[in-house]
Amino acid sequence: QHPTQTLTDLLTIKSLKGSLENHTIGLCGDLKNGRTVHSLVKSMSRYKGIKFIFISPDELKMPKYIKDAIQEQGHAYYETDNLDEVIGSLDILYMTRVQRERFFNEEDYVRLKDTYILNREKLNLAQPDMPVLHPLPRVDEIASDVDQDPRAAYFDQVQNGKYIRMA
Repeated sequence: QHPTQTLTDLLTIKSLKGSLENHTIGLCGDLKNGRTVHSLVKSMSRYKGIKFIFISPDELKMPKYIKDAIQEQGHAYYETDNLDEVIGSLDILYMTRVQRERFFNEEDYVRLKDTYILNREKLNLAQPDMPVLHPLPRVDEIASDVDQDPRAAYFDQVQNGKYIRMA
């Protein structure tokens, strides 16, 4: 798991949304291998009113043990491979990169790496107060034209991570 990133993510969400309760959180990208998303989902499932939307291709779906833990805590989740269809219903979007080092086959990595690219056009479908988080570094999954949008919270997230890790 990834405890310092999770503390960073929790601090960022709380500072931006005012609470860690009653949010619909979309997690997008490599949900199979991403330690950051596994840790965040397990932590956020301790709070009331959390709904999860997992956005990934079939090959990179959230592992069953994480989905089982969510259900044991009484939370709902929804799985899709289409970011566009759900982005408007999200309170928070957590993007992740497809990690080359997690693949044994270069062809699979190349086929999947650009499945989800958040750009300004897609972000226009989102709520005006929906922060975009990312554990960084990014590759191509968030276009640089998103960086200037006030919802791009990943640089604030990095700043929070500095303080969390110092502590």
